[in-house]
Amino acid sequence: MVFSSMIFLWLFLPVTLISYYVLSWTKRQEILNLLLLFMSLIFYTFGEPKYIVLMLVTVGINYAGGLFIERLSGKGRIAALTVTVVLSLSLLGYFKYYMFVTETVNGLTGHTILPVRNVALPIGISFYTFQALSYVIDLYRGKCAVQRSFYKLLLYISFFPQLIAGPIVRYRDVAEQIDERHVTAEMFSLGVTRFLTGLGKKVILANTFAASVDTVFALPPDERGMLAAWFGILLYAFQIYFDFSGYSDMAIGLGKMFGFDFLENFRLPYISDSLREFWRRWHISLSSWFQEYLYIPLGGNRRGLLRTCINLGIVFLVTGIWHGAGWNFIIWGGIHGAFVIAERIADKKFGLNIHGHVYCMLVVLIAWVFFRAETVEAAFLYLGSMFSGNAGAYGFFELFGKKTLLLTVIAFLAAGILPESLQLRLRDSAVYRAAALPAILIVSMILLASDSYNPFIYFRF
Repeated sequence: MVFSSMIFLWLFLPVTLISYYVLSWTKRQEILNLLLLFMSLIFYTFGEPKYIVLMLVTVGINYAGGLFIERLSGKGRIAALTVTVVLSLSLLGYFKYYMFVTETVNGLTGHTILPVRNVALPIGISFYTFQALSYVIDLYRGKCAVQRSFYKLLLYISFFPQLIAGPIVRYRDVAEQIDERHVTAEMFSLGVTRFLTGLGKKVILANTFAASVDTVFALPPDERGMLAAWFGILLYAFQIYFDFSGYSDMAIGLGKMFGFDFLENFRLPYISDSLREFWRRWHISLSSWFQEYLYIPLGGNRRGLLRTCINLGIVFLVTGIWHGAGWNFIIWGGIHGAFVIAERIADKKFGLNIHGHVYCMLVVLIAWVFFRAETVEAAFLYLGSMFSGNAGAYGFFELFGKKTLLLTVIAFLAAGILPESLQLRLRDSAVYRAAALPAILIVSMILLASDSYNPFIYFRF
């Protein structure tokens, strides 16, 4: 089930909200939590019935690991943490990377060293695995208390607003809210505003761009002109941003409707002047997760410039692998890592500040080619089109059309031309809520009712 679907908008969400607020009159938090847990399991089971068991196993591993970490001391605590982390990552590794490793090993050796299996990727496994790991690691570090209630830990990991595509919520940030929370009229109103804003980003902008992007990437290289290739990857940059930030907006808005405050996940990343700044603004919950649980434990920037660069390289290699099982994702992570490292070396060793909006966006756009392309070969062919000087077999307006061009102008405004402070003021204004939000809802419903193209990029992660 996805947020931008009729069954979610007109059945699941209304039933959940009505039930929640009817039961809130009991003033019993446990009943409300059980309701949210029940509805969250239905939400996940609707799309992945057989993989609900895998999620329950992951939660069970981390629940048991948490109890052992709390009870043991010394080497026993270290062993409990190690076993929990290894088991959790093993499940993630098998379901997400087995086919990639098998194809790579068998391809390099020319023999069937590993048996070929068709292993399907469970929706959201990367997100809920990282959430579970943040709980046991924080518990080991003494940053949160053990959760003795299995259903509360299960609610934290399976809560439907952030279950399948984030943001990645750390347990310590919501532990108190699970036990006690209140929803005011203002908080609910903010939640509705945020949800509908995200819905518009996803359905009106991202989905429209997706259709054009698919068309351009599907063209044979000799028919894809240079201008079309550059505009196509620009549209993909907008597609993935409005797709993912729209989903995060909807998740944050839904959380507020039920009394939860989730941290921001995007802060206008396309206004960045450097790759380091880009990663302070893009997918903040993931970048902060890697910083806290990987980069700093590796030594961070405390052991000299060389070790800092190695640590950054490891982090971005893992970031690429986290996003997908393919060499194109590894190259995407490597590109970002290489430029972040170059910026760090220039700053620390030569006192140079490598920055510039055009420079940053060129790197980001070129890297997006590898992220979007199905294979590394397809990515290089697309890059060839971008720098070919070829006019292509199709006219610009023939490929994209007036609707896409108009929405591109809106995308430029929403992605950074309008300052964040102004966008926040507009979003909180009475005019926006009274006029823009109903229009966004109506247009979104029309598009969804007409069975318009409705992919979700981050579901495959």
